[in-house]
Amino acid sequence: MNNQSPSYADHNGDISSIAERWRIVVDEVKQEYLAENQHYPWIIGFSGGKDSTVVAHAVFEALLDIPPSKRTRPVYIVSNDTLVESPLVMAHLNKVSSRIKDAAESLELPITVARTTPDPDKTFWVLLIGKGYPSPNMTMRWCTDRLKIMPTSGYIKKYVSEAGAAIVVLGVRRDESQTRQRSIEKFRNQRGGRLTEHDKLPGAYVYRPIVDLSLDDVWEILGYFPAPWGGTHIDLIKLYRESEGGECPVVLSSDEAPGCGTSSSRFGCWTCTVVEKDKSLQGFIDAGNHEYLPLVEFRDWLREIRNDPSMRQAIRRNGKLTFAASGRHIPGPFTIQARKLILERLLDVQERFGDRLITDAEINLIHENWAQELQNEKGVADG
Repeated sequence: MNNQSPSYADHNGDISSIAERWRIVVDEVKQEYLAENQHYPWIIGFSGGKDSTVVAHAVFEALLDIPPSKRTRPVYIVSNDTLVESPLVMAHLNKVSSRIKDAAESLELPITVARTTPDPDKTFWVLLIGKGYPSPNMTMRWCTDRLKIMPTSGYIKKYVSEAGAAIVVLGVRRDESQTRQRSIEKFRNQRGGRLTEHDKLPGAYVYRPIVDLSLDDVWEILGYFPAPWGGTHIDLIKLYRESEGGECPVVLSSDEAPGCGTSSSRFGCWTCTVVEKDKSLQGFIDAGNHEYLPLVEFRDWLREIRNDPSMRQAIRRNGKLTFAASGRHIPGPFTIQARKLILERLLDVQERFGDRLITDAEINLIHENWAQELQNEKGVADG
């Protein structure tokens, strides 16, 4: 079994064994929910991927086992929409979020389903096409902070301010990677319990209910146990099989950013130019979703033009001509002409794809940015 192609049905694990491990997780979630800090809200970082789904499943199931009179701690299941997520992944996330919301309301559980998005002036298209930010790469990954960290961190800070503290519930596991394991060990048991202080968000604590589960455990739980909000997890399992990749996780700080857009295949933003090839989106195409081909072609082109000198201004946004220590010229943003070409090609891709990829509000902001930049250039020339 692997991250890219789950096949829990072929696993020889004992159902009683996984049921016992699962019961331990749910019981611990119940204990933590009923702990002395009950007035602190729980904020579950929900990407819709395998790990965050298992966490949401555990919390939902734990709440069902708790008497209504003791369900006093509010729980927020929060997902982040960068507005350039893989459409197939967003369709899945929307469907699951809706099911969780409806079931929680019907069962009178203290669960709120929420979604964060970038500020209107900090969306991917407004920054790339409007302001000319070059396509992100590993050394200049400006997208992670603006599209992921800032929206979700802002949401958490709001509840820290209102309640005095907040507990962020994350689906991180020790066996994900050596980097993840080192991070977990660094902050493990700071307070002598299951909570650790978040090093970047004052007043926020982190709770990792599935930290000791293995990858096989996760897939077996998703395969053996029906979703407590109704139905099964089979659609999620199918999504992984077709995508040939893992999900980009919830990111709350720059330290966690390496999980967003790595050299490995991941489904997340369809515009991600940090990865060399979007194997996950290609996996959807290979599985028969040919409507995604224009998106892959556009992403590849967006990555190629990043280093085309004719597409970039010589001067950076700070007005300076910059050179690296090696003497190499560091170009500035995309030229206005390049940005117009990107927008034209994006609108063409949108028409071929048959669904919205950029909003009218973003297009208006893009044109406002162009007009302001041209006005500033004219002012400098006249001066």
